[in-house]
Amino acid sequence: MDECLLLDAGSGGRASQRLVSQCFLRHFANPLLERLDDAAELRPAAAPLAMSTDSYTVSPLVFPGGSIGTLAVHGTVNDVAMLGARPHWLSCAFILEEGLPLETLERVARDMGEAARAAGVAIVTGDTKVVPRGACDKIFVNTSGVGEIYADPAPSGHAARPGDAVLVSGSLGDHGLTIMASREELSFLTDVRSDSAPLADMVAAVISACGEVHTFRDPTRGGLATTLNEIAEQSGVGIEIDEASLPVHESVRGGCSFLGLDPLYLANEGKCICILPEARAEAALAAMRASPFGREAARIGTVTDGPAGQVALRTRIGGKRLLSMLEGAQLPRIC
Repeated sequence: MDECLLLDAGSGGRASQRLVSQCFLRHFANPLLERLDDAAELRPAAAPLAMSTDSYTVSPLVFPGGSIGTLAVHGTVNDVAMLGARPHWLSCAFILEEGLPLETLERVARDMGEAARAAGVAIVTGDTKVVPRGACDKIFVNTSGVGEIYADPAPSGHAARPGDAVLVSGSLGDHGLTIMASREELSFLTDVRSDSAPLADMVAAVISACGEVHTFRDPTRGGLATTLNEIAEQSGVGIEIDEASLPVHESVRGGCSFLGLDPLYLANEGKCICILPEARAEAALAAMRASPFGREAARIGTVTDGPAGQVALRTRIGGKRLLSMLEGAQLPRIC
């Protein structure tokens, strides 16, 4: 078999062992994983645990600012962090298409290993399956994350209260537009990059500075507008945001205008929504802006007492329009 090709769908035994030892162990090396047991032994934690899982099927696999490997780490690390938890451990499972070039898998594994180390998490267990050509599109990745909750009480989508300030940690729509530009080879959008990034340290800094945070959420699929609708429904509150306060890069604004897209519904992979008491808003913004991933943090709105589940946008010309949840998928396979 050509060295550039991955094992075929019927391969197993020594071939699978070689893949684990020569690729995954090399990039994910840590003492728990190196034991190669059927499960990882995690020592009992002194605090409650947060756990999340997600699957990643992005196309293309590599794009400006990241790859499916960085997304698979950052996405799950950030989901755990949104509960006021410090992520510690990840599992990962790969579904690989027969014939995948080994150099592609190496790139993804290398990116995952580097992203995990930068985020302070260990990939401690995993699985690999090779399926017949055409049964999946190159690589699908699932990661699950576990971390210790340090916030008391833990932030929740159910905890937003009327009068709370609504903050966002930076510019909107970068990831979603980058994926579209890369997939469709849109040459006029060469200056956009994914915002994929690990947010656990920034979240911890905000909680340390403010003490009380009601809600953290990362606005991934469906973007800011859909995520705010979810929070408004969960908490039984209204949310009003100000269009003039929304941080959007000019390259994203211009690209969305040309393509007929709305940056409020585009995916973000390195941003979070923070909802907390008004009196703590400035301290939270200062903590965000001290992070390399929160320099463009902004106050964008306020939680209201209703109508429950409704999100309204104050437009630049002084009117209001309702922001509903995204129906269907604005962009396919963005994470």
